[in-house]
Amino acid sequence: MFRSRTARRGGTATALLAAAALMLTLGGCGVDTVTPQDARDDAGTDGKAGSTARRVDCAKVKCIALTFDAGPGEDTPKLLDILKEKQVPATFFLLGNKHVNRYPEVVKRIADEGHEVANHTWSHRILTDLDAAEVRDELSRTQDAVEKITGRKPTLMRPPQGRTDDTVSEVSRELGLAQVLWSITAKDYSTTDSALIRKRVLEQAHGDGIILLHDIYDGTVPAVPSIIDELKLRGFTFVTVPELIAPGKAEPGAVYRPEKD
Repeated sequence: MFRSRTARRGGTATALLAAAALMLTLGGCGVDTVTPQDARDDAGTDGKAGSTARRVDCAKVKCIALTFDAGPGEDTPKLLDILKEKQVPATFFLLGNKHVNRYPEVVKRIADEGHEVANHTWSHRILTDLDAAEVRDELSRTQDAVEKITGRKPTLMRPPQGRTDDTVSEVSRELGLAQVLWSITAKDYSTTDSALIRKRVLEQAHGDGIILLHDIYDGTVPAVPSIIDELKLRGFTFVTVPELIAPGKAEPGAVYRPEKD
């Protein structure tokens, strides 16, 4: 059912590795961003509460969101087993081409097990290099593919490399998508060393943080159990991105990014 690791290292994974060499200056997205605390505070003062049922109140509890980009892939079922065992929800930003359309049963499982299914474009093109019609195509094709499998279109998206601008924001608004960046990255595209991935995440962990990992790289999924265990010991509660900003609701077109402590 799944591709071999050798095959998986080609195609999309190779493109992501090449793109990663350019990436990840989060301050350079060039648009205003909203923190999880801002979203919660705005809902409290304006009464714009979202519909997310909260298991915890992240204004009172030290929350952190675990997110995975660019899947699903052959390691995603194992990751889902880990998350189920640890009783940890996550947010999955899925690629359409060669991922959503290759592993529909995994996409359905992600949704059925209570994780947040989100959009990471169709083919990982850098959206700021595209015109509005091309951005719309990259996002809407994945919206449609996910809806066909799960019955629900995503409400969140993550632009490849975190690169966004006014055009991307406007198209996202039209499609009902809020943009979600991150504050913690293991740069797992650059190493297969699970211990190093764990170390990088734990060194950066903070309340209201959003962790960026990829479930398509060999070192990542093996690092997840110990990351979860250690962060729980430190008093963190794992939540999905919508839970992180609740009672606020992710507003289409807006860009959400935590501030580090």
